[in-house]
Amino acid sequence: MSAWTSIRIRARKFRYVVHSNPKLNLAYRICVGVVGAAVLVVGFVTIPYPGPGWLIVFLGLAILASEFAWAHRLLHFARGKYDAWLDWMKRQPLWVQGLFGLATCAIVVVTLWLFGMWSMVGGWFGIDAAWLDSPIFD
Repeated sequence: MSAWTSIRIRARKFRYVVHSNPKLNLAYRICVGVVGAAVLVVGFVTIPYPGPGWLIVFLGLAILASEFAWAHRLLHFARGKYDAWLDWMKRQPLWVQGLFGLATCAIVVVTLWLFGMWSMVGGWFGIDAAWLDSPIFD
């Protein structure tokens, strides 16, 4: 028996025990909901930044989909739309792709400014310009 098979068997036994006890099942579903929602929120926050933003969103949905049917449907719907959007983007001319890239960069620059990152980095180099300061965190 392979390692993955034994892990799957133990996971199914665990789920059977959890689902057979109503109070334990409720507590388990609440934990899955909280963890899945937290991962989903982190994913949404990281979408415009370089890195695995969409992967984190899909991971959060997958965690939720392990216990909730609505999340399973949403995961399949979102993956289909994401794949269709990527296919559409690949068919666009280079200037449209570049425009999208510039818009993504603008979102990153503005959010970093809003969270005070430019002011912090400027302080490292002795630059204390007022326009670098965040309007949110004074």
